[in-house]
Amino acid sequence: MRRIVAIAAAAGVVVGGAASAPAVSAAPADTPPAQVAYDPAPIGWGACANRGLARLGAECGFLEVPLDYAEPTGTKIRIAVSRIKAKVAPEQYQGVVITNPGGPGGSGLVLSVLGGIVPNGAGLSYDWIGFDPRGVGSSEPALTCDGNYFSYNRPFYVPVTPELEQTWLDRSRGYAAACGAAGGDLLDHVKTTDTVHDVDALRKALGQEQINYYGFSYGTYLGQVYATLYPERVRRMVLDGNVDARKVWYRANLVQDVAFDRNMSVYFDWIAKNDAVYHLGTTGEDVRKLFYAQQAALLEAPAGGVIGPDEWIDAFLPAGYYVFGWEDIAEAFSAWVNQGDHGPLKKLYDAAHGQGPGSDNVFAMYLAVQCTDVQWPTSWNRWRADNWMTFLRAPFETWGNAWFNAPCLTWPAKAGKPVEVDGRKAPGILLISETLDAATPFEGSLETRARFPKSALIEGVGGTTHAGSLNGASCVDKQVAAYLATGELPARKPGRVSDATCDPLPQPDPQAPAHRRSADADTTRDILRELIRGVRP
Repeated sequence: MRRIVAIAAAAGVVVGGAASAPAVSAAPADTPPAQVAYDPAPIGWGACANRGLARLGAECGFLEVPLDYAEPTGTKIRIAVSRIKAKVAPEQYQGVVITNPGGPGGSGLVLSVLGGIVPNGAGLSYDWIGFDPRGVGSSEPALTCDGNYFSYNRPFYVPVTPELEQTWLDRSRGYAAACGAAGGDLLDHVKTTDTVHDVDALRKALGQEQINYYGFSYGTYLGQVYATLYPERVRRMVLDGNVDARKVWYRANLVQDVAFDRNMSVYFDWIAKNDAVYHLGTTGEDVRKLFYAQQAALLEAPAGGVIGPDEWIDAFLPAGYYVFGWEDIAEAFSAWVNQGDHGPLKKLYDAAHGQGPGSDNVFAMYLAVQCTDVQWPTSWNRWRADNWMTFLRAPFETWGNAWFNAPCLTWPAKAGKPVEVDGRKAPGILLISETLDAATPFEGSLETRARFPKSALIEGVGGTTHAGSLNGASCVDKQVAAYLATGELPARKPGRVSDATCDPLPQPDPQAPAHRRSADADTTRDILRELIRGVRP
């Protein structure tokens, strides 16, 4: 599933203390993806280099784990970890909450701030743990293949000529080869199951018999697999924006394409509703026609020489994910159409795709995980047919998404077989989704609910925001708080339905006066929001 990076470079850490040698017990080299025996050294906690984390009282360190859990005495890698400790008396302490922001490839180091914005102080009885998964961000090593892959004015996504199709096939093959040269042995050990075992090693290093877990987007799949392989180690688990385990990962992308096209229609309707502000059309259909007319014009004359039709799509893509950010995108649209100013568009694209050495880490690790979790189709004829058929229904991002994933055609590491997600042994977990979530369509939450028979699902009815809990939808956030405080879940209803309904995150009103929160609330929530906006399934 396609990703955009809107957050700055991953948080750095300064580590204090020395680690002792870990104890290990070897498993056979052919051990299937199941529980593994590895006892990590304690984490040496020290100061965090990230100023946001430091301001909020976090401490940072590294967890040492095997590159290959089948060879626990072999090569080690280091997982960057942060912690914000509980702020309650010992008798009120409820353990650790390990977090994941999604991606795959998303830096989760700053997610230790999450506990500070759970309503009613319900997060304060936990230690909140953020971490950068293996290969990501501040973890060592971190994968980067070609920092200039997302350059400006790239070849047109839609392969309307054989030459364009071949150009993108060559680009995709070249990026995969660059990752093969840069990644080495790491590429064979970055499956979801590898990170699941890292999470359990983190549990041990933190001295916990069980973990609590909060996962967004791809992080819900990581949580599903953890709860399948280590059900007795799960205490409480919140999964927001649920991946459909039946569709990892090729089918999931095709379904996503259709859902994004629908959400862009919702967005164009909102722009039309606010025509007095943006002057882009009075109906959603008028705005849609203008959008595609501008894209066609950019094919002939890129805005400022840098924003071509591909960059245009990528600048607008976040509008299909979230309602926050809608105003910025509409303002950029209006500035280009009405003033000929391409600067805001370039700013949006630059936020989505960095340039220069190391800037492709999220993209590289997204591919490294998804291309090896499961074997993608190896025939380009299959890809071509499926994407043209999808494009006819959903032209907005279908071909951009296809080329985003196309390095999986020739990815230089062996693919595995996904774990069959089975939550029958897991405790009651809390699922969250908005009805029109495009990145992880609602059917995925219904499927996850079916596989976890003790779970309960909260639905933000009619909403288009992806993985947006703890962003101000009080009905959802209060139920998250109740669950974290006491384990209380909504009563489970019969059938394949949600168990509780809430209003979704509201569409913004560009004409309403701004309402300020306290400085501390802004700091914590903004760190979280920038992360979630930046790293998506």
